Amino acid sequence: MTVSGLTGNPCCLRIPLHDPKTLSRRFSVFLNAEKPKDSAKLLGVKRSHLAGSVQRCNIKETYLVKCAMDASYGGDMTNDRPVIFPRIHVRDPYKRLGISREASEDEIQAARRFLVNQYAGHKPSVDAIESAHDKIIMQKFYDRKNPKIDFKKKVREMKQSRFMQFVTSRFQTPSTNVIIKTAIAFLVLGALTFLFPTEEGPTLQVAISLIATIYFIHDRLKSKLRAFLYGAGSFIFAWLLGTFLMVSVIPPLPLVKGPRSFEVITSLITYALLWVSSTYLK
Repeated sequence: MTVSGLTGNPCCLRIPLHDPKTLSRRFSVFLNAEKPKDSAKLLGVKRSHLAGSVQRCNIKETYLVKCAMDASYGGDMTNDRPVIFPRIHVRDPYKRLGISREASEDEIQAARRFLVNQYAGHKPSVDAIESAHDKIIMQKFYDRKNPKIDFKKKVREMKQSRFMQFVTSRFQTPSTNVIIKTAIAFLVLGALTFLFPTEEGPTLQVAISLIATIYFIHDRLKSKLRAFLYGAGSFIFAWLLGTFLMVSVIPPLPLVKGPRSFEVITSLITYALLWVSSTYLK
């Protein structure tokens, strides 16, 4: 029998009295059996709850340690195998590093450092990244030593210049009927000049080309002054440019023979430029 009441069985206590004449009295004391049981159950629940809390703390601590190790080693440690670089077999070094061909050296170095740190656990991946970086650096060095003319860039800069913008603003695309009509007229003049050269040169055909240019411009713009100025200016510019090309650029052509071959080819060039003026000038 325990006095603390942790057991639930009834017991008898002998308590001596202060009166010596009396013997001892037996008091039957019945202890409530339900309360100790409830206390034991409550204690067990508290102990179970405490054990569960400790287990959850251990799990959280393990998870935090795992996350810290993942962050330190730059990868996922759920598997023992390292992460493989997905573009390891890409042949283009720029695509392998994920940068454009116009990337600066700082961008190239930043891409290399990022990828090397991310895939440091896989040596073939690191080798592929370093190889792409070396190829790009060597190509940049070679381009600086042997500069190439970027024709696309030159053409783009020329189109963006004020002079070219002014020139292109003076032209417009007409209807298809106008293009066909002017093209047929100047093709006929060119055929007559080429097939029937004369000793005096293609003087008549050149004069007809000037009149045709003025007529076509007037037919589109409905202005006699502008038609005359545009026609005369186009004719002078076309003849001078054709002469310059024949003297400095274009070699003698074997197809055109005779004493007036120079004038014939110059006239053909002039017809082409006059066709552009009579068709597209605005």
